[in-house]
Amino acid sequence: MSAQTASPRAASVPHTDSYYASSVNDHAPWPELTDNIECDVCIVGAGYTGISSALYLCEAGYDVVVLEAARVGWGASGRNGGQVVNSYSRDIDVIEERYGRQTADMLGSMMFEGASIIRQRIDQYAIDCDYRPGCIFAALSARQLARLRDQQKLWNRYGHTELTLLNESTVRREIATDRYVGGLLDKNGGHLHPLNLVLGEAEAVRRHGGRIFEGSAVTRIEHGDPARVHTAKGQVKAKYVILAGNAYLSQQLAPRLTRLSMPCGSQIVATEPLSDDMALSLLPNNYCVEDCNYLLDYFRLTADNRMLYGGGVTYGGKNPPNIDSVILPKLNRTFPQLKGVKIDYRWGGNFLLTLSRLPQFGRLENNIYYMQGDSGHGVTLTHLAGKLITEMLRGDAERFDAFARLPHMPFFGGRNFQVPFTMLGAAYYSLRDRLGV
Repeated sequence: MSAQTASPRAASVPHTDSYYASSVNDHAPWPELTDNIECDVCIVGAGYTGISSALYLCEAGYDVVVLEAARVGWGASGRNGGQVVNSYSRDIDVIEERYGRQTADMLGSMMFEGASIIRQRIDQYAIDCDYRPGCIFAALSARQLARLRDQQKLWNRYGHTELTLLNESTVRREIATDRYVGGLLDKNGGHLHPLNLVLGEAEAVRRHGGRIFEGSAVTRIEHGDPARVHTAKGQVKAKYVILAGNAYLSQQLAPRLTRLSMPCGSQIVATEPLSDDMALSLLPNNYCVEDCNYLLDYFRLTADNRMLYGGGVTYGGKNPPNIDSVILPKLNRTFPQLKGVKIDYRWGGNFLLTLSRLPQFGRLENNIYYMQGDSGHGVTLTHLAGKLITEMLRGDAERFDAFARLPHMPFFGGRNFQVPFTMLGAAYYSLRDRLGV
């Protein structure tokens, strides 16, 4: 039996029990790899980074194979808050202070590109993923609002002028809560159904001739030219390999990478569908929202009027025993009018955190590349990453190298103590948020 006629999803695990999985678009299955095959580029991981890279490479004429241990979009790409947020987890002023004006200018020229790529993909391939424009950064203190004023000026400097500063009165017209003293509305941001987006992009890869295999965990990579990527039942011989597993990348495949990053969990609940009147009263213009705290809350309405609310971080990537006990107090504090509402779904997933809060791009071997560690900004950054790796393989490495040159340090305490040390740091910054410092 050839790889293309293997039993579909023979070794795949189901998606997590989330609102997204329950409302996913119909799509044809992908097979398990059960043969020895060859290609130009083998990508490990079928989330946004892997699928975005595969689509750009297929469009450029490369023969591409994607290997996924579970299902397309099984990790963070199919579980996140669905918010299309511009820039990076560290804004461009911090990048300039740490790494200089030249690096800041190069990264600044790209910090709104990921969102544009997403909209272009949705239009080009007619992807049904409930995209809605508009994102609000909500300030809980005067100090946070002052930082949003600075952010508006900073982003204007890099050509992004679709920003509106909201005061206490205008932010309450957009979000029916008394928690916020102001905000910054980014019309170039937005929100969507993240699992349907990645599945739609995977279908585009298939139409371009790219091969995707689910239930095909990579067991080892044999370095060489070509490299050989092994699974339990097959093998891929490739000129290039791209590691795109992020928080779900196996430590045994690339221990150097796992020392530089840490999986972190975030949890989300989705309510029962709200009435049109209730949904309209909470978020009249259907913008998504994230607050400005270090450990931030984020929320939005779904296409069927559910309130989807997430927040908090569990360092090391494990879910708390009771997600409702973590998220519901936050939801009720923001929207007391929803107290007692039925929760239909609750789930968690991992994103990958770096010490610098900036993404890690680079090369492990002559022909093995990696892109990881978007630190909470993965929806947009992963789409940019796919474009940059394609530029690099085609001979123009300038933009990829702008990220690859960023220095990265391992977390303090190594594998054994990185979680408690990071928790101590997070507790410090959370206290600052509560004190308005």
